Amino acid sequence: MGNKPCLHGRQKANCKDCNPCPHGKLRNKCGDCNPKTLPSRGDERKREPGGAAKKTMRKQQQQQQQRQMQQSMQQSLNDAQDAARGKGKKMTAVQLKAAQAQQQKQQMALLKQQQQMQQQQRGAGGASGSGMDPQKQPQLKMPPGYANMTPAQQQQVQQKMLQQRAAAMAQHQRQGGGGGAPMGHPGGAAQGGMPGQGQGHEQSTPNGMTEEHIKKAYIVKQQRWLLFLRHASKCQAAEGACQYTPHCHVAKSLWEHVLKCVNPTCQYPRCLASRELLKHHQNCKDARCPVCGPVRSAMLKQRSQVLMQQQQMGGGTGQGPAKKQRTDGPGPGGTAHPGAPVPSAIRGSVGQKRPGGEGTSLLECFSPDEVRTHLATLRLTENNPLTKGQPMSARRRDAEAERAIAGATEQACRACGVERLTFEPPPLYCYSCVGRIKRGQVYYHIPAHVTGGEARKDAWCNTCYNAINGHIEVEGTKYGKNQLAKKKNDDDLEEPWVQCDYCNDWYHQICVLFNGRRNEGGEAPFTCPSCILSQLAKQERAPTTQRPSSQLPASVLPQTRLSYFLEERLRKVMSAERDERARSSGLPLDEVPGAEGLTIRVVSSVEKKLETKTSFMKAFGEQNYPASFPYRSKVLLLFQKIEGVDVCLLGIYVQEYGSDCPAPNNRRVYLSYLDSVKYFRPSGVLVAAEGGGALRTYCYHQILIGYLQYVKQRGFTSCFIWACPPFQGEDYILYCHPKEQKTPKSEKLREWYLKMLRQAQKEGIVLSLGNLHDEYRLGNNNHDIASATELPYFDGDYFPGVAEDWIPGILAEQAETAKKNKGKKPGGVAAPAVSSGSVSARNKGKRVGAGNGPEAELDTELMKKLGTTIANMRHDFIMVHLAHQCSQCRKCIADDNRWYDSVSAPNGTTFELCQECYDVESALPVHEKQSTKGRDLVCERVEELPDVKEDGEAMESEFFDTRQAFLSLCQGNHFQFDSLRRAKHTTMMVLYHLNNPSEPAFVATCNVCQRELEPGKGWRCETCADFDMCEECKNTVGHEHALRRGGNRRDDRGAGMTEEDRRDRAAQIQRTMELLVHATTCRVNNCGSPNCTKVKHLFRHATSCQVKAGGGCQLCRKMWTLLQVHSKGCKETNCPVPRCRDLKEYRRRAQDQVEERRREQYRAYMQAQAGG
Repeated sequence: MGNKPCLHGRQKANCKDCNPCPHGKLRNKCGDCNPKTLPSRGDERKREPGGAAKKTMRKQQQQQQQRQMQQSMQQSLNDAQDAARGKGKKMTAVQLKAAQAQQQKQQMALLKQQQQMQQQQRGAGGASGSGMDPQKQPQLKMPPGYANMTPAQQQQVQQKMLQQRAAAMAQHQRQGGGGGAPMGHPGGAAQGGMPGQGQGHEQSTPNGMTEEHIKKAYIVKQQRWLLFLRHASKCQAAEGACQYTPHCHVAKSLWEHVLKCVNPTCQYPRCLASRELLKHHQNCKDARCPVCGPVRSAMLKQRSQVLMQQQQMGGGTGQGPAKKQRTDGPGPGGTAHPGAPVPSAIRGSVGQKRPGGEGTSLLECFSPDEVRTHLATLRLTENNPLTKGQPMSARRRDAEAERAIAGATEQACRACGVERLTFEPPPLYCYSCVGRIKRGQVYYHIPAHVTGGEARKDAWCNTCYNAINGHIEVEGTKYGKNQLAKKKNDDDLEEPWVQCDYCNDWYHQICVLFNGRRNEGGEAPFTCPSCILSQLAKQERAPTTQRPSSQLPASVLPQTRLSYFLEERLRKVMSAERDERARSSGLPLDEVPGAEGLTIRVVSSVEKKLETKTSFMKAFGEQNYPASFPYRSKVLLLFQKIEGVDVCLLGIYVQEYGSDCPAPNNRRVYLSYLDSVKYFRPSGVLVAAEGGGALRTYCYHQILIGYLQYVKQRGFTSCFIWACPPFQGEDYILYCHPKEQKTPKSEKLREWYLKMLRQAQKEGIVLSLGNLHDEYRLGNNNHDIASATELPYFDGDYFPGVAEDWIPGILAEQAETAKKNKGKKPGGVAAPAVSSGSVSARNKGKRVGAGNGPEAELDTELMKKLGTTIANMRHDFIMVHLAHQCSQCRKCIADDNRWYDSVSAPNGTTFELCQECYDVESALPVHEKQSTKGRDLVCERVEELPDVKEDGEAMESEFFDTRQAFLSLCQGNHFQFDSLRRAKHTTMMVLYHLNNPSEPAFVATCNVCQRELEPGKGWRCETCADFDMCEECKNTVGHEHALRRGGNRRDDRGAGMTEEDRRDRAAQIQRTMELLVHATTCRVNNCGSPNCTKVKHLFRHATSCQVKAGGGCQLCRKMWTLLQVHSKGCKETNCPVPRCRDLKEYRRRAQDQVEERRREQYRAYMQAQAGG
């Protein structure tokens, strides 16, 4: 039951007007009314003489009466709840509502009593006028970063600021002020501040205590107390011997208590307040937090001073100063506004560290002109769209950029001039019905505390949640319905910020191409572009000549034969096209814009196995239909360097079914997904080649034509394309397209593919084109229709999915018909006998394995339904023939004679027969010859097809394993392509993940001392099986065989992983997976392999651990990672490894949901087209 707001628009429990105390504070947070939150040293009152002492005693009595009344109200509510629990039931909503209503009445009575007391106090105060009615107090002005805090943190800030204001007013009354209030903080627990800092007292102003003063006082108080606690946690001095403050031992005692205390109502002095502050500081991720940021800045400054002293004394360690998190708000001793420059004494340097080598922003690798171009692009794009794309000189460009940002506020980003930018919320789908949960709708999810800290993205819509009975099962784990939490799909996440270490200016991380993965512990160094330009001009910073592994370009990614072939071919055709444009326009070649900086890479190439779906296998398994189809999945990416940054423009997923794959997928290629964004440069340029069109389209077409040429040379015979555009709100590969980029309709997308294929046909790469409907005669209702076992069966294609959905329904209809016709004799006239030789030869390949039984009826009905369904959109299912195919038996003609018609058909197709079908057709009587009647057939010899071999080593990438995996990576990390600035940052992060793959979860162990070996620090025997040794044991114990270094330890300044590193990593992963399978089946107690025993211990720990991986158990996380890596590459149907089948089933179900959603949307689109 949610908390209803009070009359003042706040939550009743946190409303200072509904629950006031005489001090103007929230009652349950008042340090004077509530003894569990003790006042700080600065708020301790001195005993007042005479009448003042009596007045204080009366005040204390009133406070005691109020506390008793508050406790009685809370006790009444607790008694009602305890009474309900005593009956074995939870308190119902009606009972709880009645109890809260009673409590509200008591609170209103208490409020009236307090108002009367305040009036009496104001009357007794006479003309002092220092009291202020809390109902008429000005609204609090919240500190910087308040909007980024959680609701709980916002409530805490409001309560603390109210306490500060009331305490300051009370202190001013005791001092006898005439309505004024002291500036600065009124004294708190951390009045002493950071050890070594001076204490000062600011004078009060005659105009009273302003909200800005209260805000600053609250922030400074929290900063100083946090610094004091940080000092006490590291101070080694004895009690009373600390050279910074004599009160250090008090904080040490508090630390000892806080580390053990879990009591939510602890009475220990300052325990609760300190625990809340420390918890916030530990979990704070806000780069602009006004409390945590300056504390980390002060810590960095102190560490730098200590390091300078050590270096001056000759005892330096040679290490740089500690890293600093980008912070916001005032420093520990002041309240500087965000964006305001710091004193010149620290500008341009951090300690004694020379600028450069941070490795956190890609701008560090830019030349000064590239930095200015990048900043100008951001400013002109975000602030002045009219100047976007207009030709201008560099001087005018920089002037326009400075003019665009001149009017920006101090809170705005210093790069783009915009203050607040939010991400596009990722789409959310129901786990059960696969329907999309729209923005603003309510859904249910598994909260993190249920899984032990692991955040799951599974969601259920309201309808599916109501249909849940008892519990749900997700990935082999059951969750109760009552464990699901209700949530509204209205999350709005702001882009993160980063602060420069030198000038303290604030920037969007995306604007300055900041790598958040390098922000280790929130204290990574960062230098803004303005400081980089200044340091380069003053020669304080050396230009970056060698990029670190976190900033490598796309060109350093490993090349394969395919990527090299495509890149070289694209370079030649684009150069020839540019020459043609220059020749046709009569301009010099230098004045003709051309596409530069293009890079093509294969980022994933892995072996996979497509298993035949259950219903289809049951229906056609007896006809020797394959149970699985092995294939190789590849991912191609096109990058272009735009303004010094690589931008991913095109992504392609393909499936290659080789010569070892059984029919009907033998030697076929399936173009699974293709996606692009509209950032190609130069834009708006038309090609001069035949067919015209945009240069961007011409480039993408040439990549696809090059790929078809490459696979044809390798021995593939056909390619299949399903021209299905993404639907509204959907993305195929690249997440969140630009708004100005329109999604093509089905007809336009089909024509886009056909234009490319016709050009490939002119070049002799493609021999013929067709579609699935016409080629397999799906429109015929007679024996000429093809069998379902002949159609290509691809992963994620339209036919396998709909066939699996239709087969149960067709079988049910057949069973119902058979039940109705039970006992009836079949009628009709027997068919005349026909020559078996001529019929089988003529219909060869048309009805494979089909007879007259139920399987034949199912086959026919399935194909008829498919033909009827796709008849209106038949041209979307494109068949591309790279080799000659017999028109009769639909088999590839290779190493055989080919008989073809010398006159092509009007549609461009050529009739051709293999030698076997030609012989059968020639043996028929003249009146039975149908296919060759009236044709002039010519014979030619066709060479044998080459054996399909792999074109390189396997390239595994967990981010590109499936297109859904990459899309999920982008959605979860907000890697978007909706603007060029975000596309640059997203591509930078994608390249970071590709160049820095994660290390294996299971590392090697020394066989001598049993210690784990870090990557690159061990030695491996090339003779013994599974023998590793650490450096120390190698020098002390030695080994009888030759040892080699187990991989090279990469430095961050290196050029990424070498080929040897990749091979070592792949070999280590392979050994780990083999060890995992061995340990699962090993029954020997004292196995010879020490790693086997270690894996067995991990298994036993995982079964008995109560914390689990979600709760933070490192051993469980290691075990879980091993199981996930194994299940991704496992091809065994009955694998003995625990949870392997569950994990594979979970991924399969997730993939099926995505494909089902795609088919449903396409089916609805086809129905709309047919109805229109």
